[in-house]
Amino acid sequence: MTHIRPLLNRRNFLQCAGIGLALPWMETFAATKEPSRGIARFVSVYHPDGVGLPRRDDPAWKDWSWFPQGGERDFRLTKVLDVLEPLRNDITIYSGLSHPAARKVHGHANADQYLTGAETGSEGPYKNSISLDQVIAAHVGRYTRHSSLVLSTNAGTGAPRATHTSSFNQQGRPIPSINRPKEVFDLLFVTQGRETRDKLARSKSALDLLIANVNSLNRKLSSHDRQTLEQYLDAIRDTEIKLHKAEQWIDTALPEVDADRLNLEVTVRDSRAYIQTIYELIFLAFLSDSTRVATYMMGRENTGGPQDLLARAVGLNNAHGLTHDVKEPNGWRNLGTYNRFQAEEFGRFLQKLKETREPNGSGTLLDNTFAMHGSASSSFHLSRNYPIISAGGKNLGFRNGRYLKFGKGNEDNQANAGISDDSGWQSDPEGHELPLAHLFVTILNRMGVETNEFAGYKGGADRV
Repeated sequence: MTHIRPLLNRRNFLQCAGIGLALPWMETFAATKEPSRGIARFVSVYHPDGVGLPRRDDPAWKDWSWFPQGGERDFRLTKVLDVLEPLRNDITIYSGLSHPAARKVHGHANADQYLTGAETGSEGPYKNSISLDQVIAAHVGRYTRHSSLVLSTNAGTGAPRATHTSSFNQQGRPIPSINRPKEVFDLLFVTQGRETRDKLARSKSALDLLIANVNSLNRKLSSHDRQTLEQYLDAIRDTEIKLHKAEQWIDTALPEVDADRLNLEVTVRDSRAYIQTIYELIFLAFLSDSTRVATYMMGRENTGGPQDLLARAVGLNNAHGLTHDVKEPNGWRNLGTYNRFQAEEFGRFLQKLKETREPNGSGTLLDNTFAMHGSASSSFHLSRNYPIISAGGKNLGFRNGRYLKFGKGNEDNQANAGISDDSGWQSDPEGHELPLAHLFVTILNRMGVETNEFAGYKGGADRV
């Protein structure tokens, strides 16, 4: 066992050197040349803790229920989402979609599967699968310096069923997220010349030595330990791919951007400014074509962490606690006000994409970007009827200005509405919801990925 310690030390060195684990290029999901129809981008924003869903007979229902009221085109936005009214023709709101494998998983454990659809379960053995963004990144990522940008408020990977990242690679391993604006900006736009080249050379040398030690160690292990080591080798292979890509781009000049208006030292304690800075960095990454795929996880499930401070932006405390206090005076209003803040900042980001002409093609940045905002919970940690908004993608074939209801038996989104305890997730589903994977297949197809299946479900979503 004396051989294990240097192996782990070198792994730590690689992590300290800033080498993340990204999805390698795979011909299954990639074309041989850049799509002739133009650039396609994808961004997913995840917010924890779900949304407010008071019952129809509650006075709060008219103003503070998250889902709109009405039909596909004549829907009325409540006070939660009316901040998106100026973008009405650019957005689509979905109900009746969820991942079947998670419908009876408590909301504290469901974020891991939001973009994967995997059966991660509530307890016991854990296995995830590739996330939607990483399938897209495998298709478009080789055209940009960074295959994808993985961000969160909490940073890192978190733990199984308490993830800090929305992104999972081909083997289902979480891809570490970053949360400090300056770190994100430096990754995208700051070069250190010779220092960067030397750092890359040192990382490659360390990786070569690590691989040699692993191969030597492999011959001395039991069959069970070889299987464990093989999983670790998968991570090493990912790192090799990322180092190779960094080497290819090292002589390509970084884009120049104006950072004077950015406060790169802002923290989540200044909640609104922090969220706006994260969105601004995603915008700059898209504008400069540094990446075409991004995920941002506003906070983890399972309570606690920096995301609890985000509610300070609207004068409230403890974001997670808002979901537990809906039966208190102004409870639905407070949760709705926090959800409104989330929608408002998403809308601000969308508006900026809409006002910016596409530098590499036709239309605007929004026309060539499918932006998605949602949660794996609806009412009080209930892993059903995900509240999802999408926007943009006009040049990709998406038609907006609609409220799309899927499934049957819950057309008014009242199943388990009004709950403020764990009775909801423990109950049997009401009505029939459709797999969110069908929407994901449609998204993949519009992004140029030729597939008819995601997470084991075949076919796209009708009407999208």
